[in-house]
Amino acid sequence: MSANGPNQTIGLTTISRTVASLAFGVVHTLERAVAGDGRTRTAQGNAWEAVCADRARAVQRRELERLVAELTAARAAARRRRDAREAQPVS
Repeated sequence: MSANGPNQTIGLTTISRTVASLAFGVVHTLERAVAGDGRTRTAQGNAWEAVCADRARAVQRRELERLVAELTAARAAARRRRDAREAQPVS
């Protein structure tokens, strides 16, 4: 690694795996210390949140489909009533 300037950035390809692993360990340990073990995000927690979000979207989608079907049926019934009234002879 050469330092050509004061703001030289270091990419993951320029540092060793050991240094990257140690840096990750420090960050992870700091996160656990600050947030607590119970609030640390995990892959399992992220997956469960995604499953819950998918289920919530499915419930909302079913509710929207039910409302659209209900409105469509009401509109068709209103149209049939109007057509029936217009078809009656005027006395």
